[in-house]
Formats: sequence, C-alpha cells, structure tokens
Amino acid sequence: MKTLIIYTHPNHNSLVYSFLEKVIEGSKENPNIKEIQILDLYEEGFNPLLVFNKEKRRRDMYRDPNLEKYREQIMWADKIVFIYPIWWGRPPAMLMGYIDQMFASNFAYKDKSGLLPEGLLKGKSVVCVSTMKGPANYPLLYLNNAHKILMKRALFSYVGIKKVKFFEFGNMESPKGKQTEKLNKVYRYFQKVK
Repeated sequence: MKTLIIYTHPNHNSLVYSFLEKVIEGSKENPNIKEIQILDLYEEGFNPLLVFNKEKRRRDMYRDPNLEKYREQIMWADKIVFIYPIWWGRPPAMLMGYIDQMFASNFAYKDKSGLLPEGLLKGKSVVCVSTMKGPANYPLLYLNNAHKILMKRALFSYVGIKKVKFFEFGNMESPKGKQTEKLNKVYRYFQKVK
C-alpha cells in the first residue's frame, strides 16, 4: 500500500504535528504500507487561492501544469491521510483550497447524465485525523455532523472514494483531553491498517 499524508497546520510545535509524527511512526512499522509520501501544505507554500480569468478557466483546472505534481501524488496513493485542525467547524482554508483545486472535474470526477458524476478515484481509501478545541460531541450536537458530511458525502463519495475513516478528537486544549491516549490510538491504527 502506498500512503500519501497531507498535513495542514502552520506550526510544527503543535499537537496536530504530534499526530503527524504518530501516523508516520505507525505507518513505518506496518508491513502493509510499502511507501509513504508527506505533503506539508504550509511548508510546501501551496497556494490555496483559486484564480479564474480569460487565460485560466475552471474547466481546465484538471490540466493546470502548476498542479501536476499534486495530481501525480493523488494518483500514486492507495490511501490518502489528511491531518488537520478543525477551525470554526471545518478544515482550515489552506486544506479547502487544496481540495478545491485538486478534486477537479476530469481528474477526480467526470460529469455524466444523471444526478451524480462518475468518481474517478475509485479504489482509494481516506483517513481524516482532526483535532479541535471544543468538546468531542460539539460537531455532532451543534453542527449536525457538518464536518464529516462535508468530507465524506460532499467530497470523497462524489469522487468515488467509499472507504473513509475519521479520528475526530475534541477537548485538545484541555489538561483532561487525554492527548497521549489519542495519539497512541492513531499510532496503533496505522501500525495495523490494511
């Protein structure tokens, strides 16, 4: 299995970075994971801004030469791991800008007659590891699970990715947040995942 890890947080001294380290550590110990690539969107200087004009049209985004490297990473990967904080009930703008550009028509999906398009990323799986300051049940009780619906239904299912796993950790700024326990949970998962 080839694994692409997409890390989205501006601070390498953060708890989110500790989750990245645990994902890498567990993945390296997993005999099912043969290769790993890591994309740190902030360190990479990824430009999340969409620009459309006479020369750059949305319908041509799937062949933008500036994004070729990132398209190749997605096509290479069997498993894509997203690691990010949840800010204001959703992933950071940097990650959403990456998603807006990478999961483009004629690359991630193809329009066809009918209600839904043809997903072009079938056979891949996704793991989302996210942290938040608020209580663990906040997204479910107050936001009607908007984060998971956004990621699973509106994005991954749309592009053909059916196997999606979430680690959504709340209370991460609390002394009672059980950070070590949650870091170890992610580590153990990546040690054994197939």
